[in-house]
Formats: sequence, structure tokens, C-alpha cells
Amino acid sequence: MNIHEYQAKTILKSFNVPVPAGIVADTPEKAVEAARQVAEETGCDTWAVKAQIHAGGRGKGGGVKIAKSLDDVKTFAKEIIGMQLVTHQTGPEGKKVHRVLIEQGIYYPGPSEIEEFYVSVLLNRDTGRNIVMYSTEGGMDIETVAEKTPELIFKEEVDPATGLMPFQARKIAFNLGLSGQAFKSMVKFAMALYKAYEGSDSSLFEINPVMKTSDDKIMAADAKVNLDDNALFRHQDYAEMRDLTEEDPAEVEAGKHGLNFVKLDGNVGCMVNGAGLAMATMDIIKLSGGDPANFLDVGGTANAKTVEAGFRIILKDSNVKAILINIFGGIVRCDRVAQGVVDAYKSIGDINVPVIVRLQGTNAQEGKELIDNSGLKVFSAITLQEAADQVKTNI
Repeated sequence: MNIHEYQAKTILKSFNVPVPAGIVADTPEKAVEAARQVAEETGCDTWAVKAQIHAGGRGKGGGVKIAKSLDDVKTFAKEIIGMQLVTHQTGPEGKKVHRVLIEQGIYYPGPSEIEEFYVSVLLNRDTGRNIVMYSTEGGMDIETVAEKTPELIFKEEVDPATGLMPFQARKIAFNLGLSGQAFKSMVKFAMALYKAYEGSDSSLFEINPVMKTSDDKIMAADAKVNLDDNALFRHQDYAEMRDLTEEDPAEVEAGKHGLNFVKLDGNVGCMVNGAGLAMATMDIIKLSGGDPANFLDVGGTANAKTVEAGFRIILKDSNVKAILINIFGGIVRCDRVAQGVVDAYKSIGDINVPVIVRLQGTNAQEGKELIDNSGLKVFSAITLQEAADQVKTNI
């Protein structure tokens, strides 16, 4: 589950990871009041006004502004709240901004130079262990750093039995070129960050940049946190952080019906039971000359209601020119799914795209007969090749 920057920093702060003081606001007036409170707490005279959406690259899109007065805070908040912010991660349609984070300015003058670093914690799937990945090139896309200067990316693999060890945290600080108080602060930061990652059951922590301020403090200037959905039962307070306005409406609706749905950009909707079969189905669609419009797994207990819900979700996509239903009858009986297709077709009524149903496994023949005898514009198939041919004919 993705969360906003201000929510991520709340989690970090609860594990003693240093973050700038900040308050979220959803109106320009509240933004000004938030700026006053932050100034009283920290003594700052500049503020960052930061759009809160589930996407990176906000600064380049005009979603992050540095305010040098309360009037600036109000002006920038008015500009950002309600804007359709377009970044390299949102796509051309962008995302609407509903709130901003008013945060203390941390680029203040001091005795030493300000520096930016990159630090992330994630799972290395090749080894089955967590790693801390870090670089001196903070503020840049890590993909760009990996492509152009891979020697500037360092990794610390963490033994799950011990967690991040102090000597590893010192190695991180050393490789980042730190010394003195900044070195000690980075060691504490790295240890706390890893504890936060494990303690919050996250799948990704990405802090870009980690700031070394002019007075040698280490802070998480930005924070991208992905929480593991499967562990949310242990963190009810985190589950409440979910922002449905940031998610695809079709995916939200699918979740309500227990469907695993991911929207894609193609022209053939697909409804399948099982993730592996779904991947094979998308391959078949590509081989037939089409493009999958979605990934939709109805699971092993598909029935008339789930099939109907899947139909309705797929049909909301105006790009869909045909629907391929590919069911393997193992746990679920094919005739039951076929009856669900017929019932859903009649319930929905006006379905203007061809529907191809491929059934294999338990009671596949009975299911095919139900489809063939329904009198509806539904084409049945037994083999994958038949299904591919039907898709090719109808798109």
C-alpha cells in the first residue's frame, strides 16, 4: 500500500528517524496557520510547500515551492491545492492535489556545506535478504545514477538474524564521505531507519534525499514508503492511512469484490482464475494481435456475483474491444462459471463487445453447452488456440 510523504514521515518519526517538522493542510488558510506553528516550533523563517500525491518528481512538475514569507505560503498553497500535477510517474493525465505539507526549511546557512544523499531499504529477491542501498548522489533518480555512475551506488546486505549491525551503519557513513558529528548522526540515522523498515512491515523505504544540514544534522528530507498489504492486520493505524482518491477507481472497486485487478492500456479485457493462467492469457492475447486491457484474477471461488462484478469493471474501460474469459476448473466448476457468465450477461444487459469464454477442467463440456445454448453473443472455446483465434477474429 502506498502512502503520502507526510504519513511516511509520521512512521519514521515514531521510530526516532529524524525528519523536518511539518504539518499537512488542505486549504491555503490552514497552510498559513501550519507555517506559523512550524515556525514557533523550530524558529525557521522559510518553509517548503509540498504537494501530497502518490508520485515522485513533484518538484519538477511545480508541486514543491520554497516560501520565504507567510504570504508566499498562502500563494503557493493556493496554486498547488487543486492543481492537476503531472510528473514522470503520473502519466500525462496527472493527479489532482488535495493537500500540501508545510515543512520547515532545512537549506539554511551554517558552518559546513549542505549535502544530499540517497538511502533506501528493500528486499533483494535474489538472496532473500534485505539490503540498504545508498549513494552520494542524492536528489537524483537512482535509475539514472545506476546507468551513468554505477560505482557510486553501495549496498549493505542485512542478515535477518541480526538486523543491521553497527559496523554496517558506520560503513554507510564512511562511504558517504562523512566525518565528525555528521558521521555519528548518519550512523544513528541508518540504524533507526532499518528498525523502522522492519517494525512497520514495509516493502520499500526510499529516502531521497537524505539531508546533511549546514550544522551537520541528518534528516529525511523526503520519504517514499510502501507498506506490505499482507501485514496491515498488525498495523490498523497504518491501514487507515490508505487514500482511495490516489488509487485507480476500477482497482478500488475490484478490491471490494475480492478481485485482483490491475488496469493496463490494451484493447482486450481478460478475466481469469489464477495469476499464472492470467499471465498465459495475456501472452495469448498478444500473440493474437491484441493487447491486454487488464489483469483480472477472480480467484478459485468464482461465482455469478464475482463474474458480474468483473464484467462491469472491465466494461468501464472504453478501449476494450473484446473480453476473453479463461477459466481452469480445478477448485471451481466450469459449469458454475458458465452459468455466472450467462447470468451476468443478462443482468448487465447491453454488452456491445464480443465475449470469448474458454473453459477447461472440471465440467468444461457442460459449461460449453451452457454458453452455446444461451442464445447470447458469447463465443465458447476449449483450447487456448481456439480462444486466440476467437480474439483475433473479434478485435
